Amino acid sequence: MTDVIGKKQARVRIKNLLLRAYIGIKEEEINNQQDVVINVELTYDASDAIHQNEIDAALNYRTITKQIIAHVDGNRFALLERLTHEVLSIVMEHGAVQWAQVEIDKPHALRYAESVSVCLEAHR
Repeated sequence: MTDVIGKKQARVRIKNLLLRAYIGIKEEEINNQQDVVINVELTYDASDAIHQNEIDAALNYRTITKQIIAHVDGNRFALLERLTHEVLSIVMEHGAVQWAQVEIDKPHALRYAESVSVCLEAHR
């Protein structure tokens, strides 16, 4: 098999992670959990993972997902911007992550709209 020359930049996507949280500032939002849909995209250098073919050499996206679930599911947030920032911070805590983007949708937040979302990104 031909080896690809250069840096082995991996792009990982965690798509449509559906969780429930108390999110918002209106009384109804404070008292009732709502769905939030989380999408994470990140990059990291996967050279070691490719060459070693071992989980210890890779970025463990399962661990990141579990951390997001533990932080969001059933918890309270006033603003979608704050929630998005906190999830992005969880992703960026992993030193191998070079760039990340988090988008969180709040379905049915506005009348006549499917959802409202906030998207934030960070890089090293």
